[in-house]
Amino acid sequence: MTGTTAAHGAFVTCSSLSYVRPDGHAVLDGLSLRLTRGRTGLVGANGSGKSTLLRLLSGELRPTGGSVTLGGRLALLPQNLTLDTELRVDQALGVAERRAALRAIEAGDVAEEHFETVGDDWDVEERALATLGSLGLGGLELDRTVGEMSGGETVLLRLAALLLERPDVLLLDEPTNNLDLFARRRLYEAVDSWQSGVLLVVSHDRELLERVDRIAELRSGEVSWYGGGWSAYREALAVQQEAAGRTLRAAEADLRRQKRELEETRTKLARRQRQSRRLDAEGGIPKIVAGARKRSAQESAGKLRGVHEERLQEARERRDEAADAVRADAEIRVELPHTAVPAGRTVLTLRELRLRYGALDGGELQVAGPERIALVGRNGAGKTTLLRTLTGELAPLHGEATVHVPVRFLPQRLDVLDDESSIAANVARAAPGATDNHIRAQLARFLFKGARAEQTAGTLSGGERFRAALAATMLAAPAPQLLLLDEPTNNLDLASVRQLTSALDSYRGALVVAAHDLPFLESVGITRWLLLADGIRETTPEEVRQLLAPAGE
Repeated sequence: MTGTTAAHGAFVTCSSLSYVRPDGHAVLDGLSLRLTRGRTGLVGANGSGKSTLLRLLSGELRPTGGSVTLGGRLALLPQNLTLDTELRVDQALGVAERRAALRAIEAGDVAEEHFETVGDDWDVEERALATLGSLGLGGLELDRTVGEMSGGETVLLRLAALLLERPDVLLLDEPTNNLDLFARRRLYEAVDSWQSGVLLVVSHDRELLERVDRIAELRSGEVSWYGGGWSAYREALAVQQEAAGRTLRAAEADLRRQKRELEETRTKLARRQRQSRRLDAEGGIPKIVAGARKRSAQESAGKLRGVHEERLQEARERRDEAADAVRADAEIRVELPHTAVPAGRTVLTLRELRLRYGALDGGELQVAGPERIALVGRNGAGKTTLLRTLTGELAPLHGEATVHVPVRFLPQRLDVLDDESSIAANVARAAPGATDNHIRAQLARFLFKGARAEQTAGTLSGGERFRAALAATMLAAPAPQLLLLDEPTNNLDLASVRQLTSALDSYRGALVVAAHDLPFLESVGITRWLLLADGIRETTPEEVRQLLAPAGE
């Protein structure tokens, strides 16, 4: 990796960039791209190499081939962030030494090293507090420890540390994962206000992707560019796919025509050969003339067959090329009749519920019939704790939580799978009465066809693992009439989110989803929105969106 000064403008250039994992799997092969000033959203399927690309750009990984050239200073916010819980906030921000030097100078210590430490950054403490305030952490004291903060707050704290470095190139890898609605709003505002250089965001968050200037899609090792945010990208992709579909249909029609013409040519040639043999048998033509005519006919026939076979091969290649341009984002379509719940049946009852962890104290709730409930609230409010209490995994401190129907829970960690067992074996474990044929037929609907059902869970990609966990949850016996999902779209690519949505279209029971992904919640037909704070109260998607609106709107 090489670097240049930012005086010539912030940029990132990749030239013939390749990366091969230690196990021999090629993630990137000869990728070239250039990023200039502005906000870019990087999208692509799970496993396409997005996070790997960011780690190569940051220097965390060394490329197998090619090079990365930077214009300016680079900072990376990784996807899986961990901070030492013993760190003070000023240490996490990287300003502790300058802050200590300022304190010493203010106390009368004029040692030269203090002035060298401060440099020109005399307002470092004010800048740190202002940056924290802009991210909604205005009440955070610099002497507080990281261990006292929520997970979402630590992500924002790390982002504040990066912004304080004043980078020319800022890389964000799935920054909204695990952020509550309030923290997402602050991160959106930070992206909206970015003006200082190159911002590259890897995300499946559609609200966030609406805020970028352009979309870069990483697919099959190449990058395609689309102007505008998420909606403009989807519109352009739809037009592109419609054209690709027309091209494929035309190529398939041409392929059929070429096959027909080749078959007709073979039939004509066979007829001529039969006629020639009959004339030879009847005699009357000198042998030398007959031989010459036969050789000429064979040469003509060979050329004719060769022309048609060549045209057929070209038609096949055009068809294959056209087929590659058409995306096969298969959807999950499964029949789950036994999950149905009658409209008046009580599914869930909460009375005076106080949770072991979180802020819920005295929650009351009744769910009847196939309701679809969105559970929203701040990080730490107790959404996950409530779901685990409903499954019986955790006992409440007070009150009762009663589930009146078969229930299944799909947690964030997807730890419902045995990594050493196959996908089919995992489903069989959840549905012990089901036959092997039934399990395999159902798994095919979850896009695990044939031998794919025998793949061990530990070898699955992120999106595949989610589909396998979803299959084991939804195909369980007894059939779940209450399904609990905890942040199901975290770490899913957009194709996997669409597959989850299509699977839930087939589900006929009651659904409770704890999530911060509003477009996803709206796509699965939520009938009630519940805000979890000191208690449980009804809310609306409009009110939830207001929490995300930029300050001042």
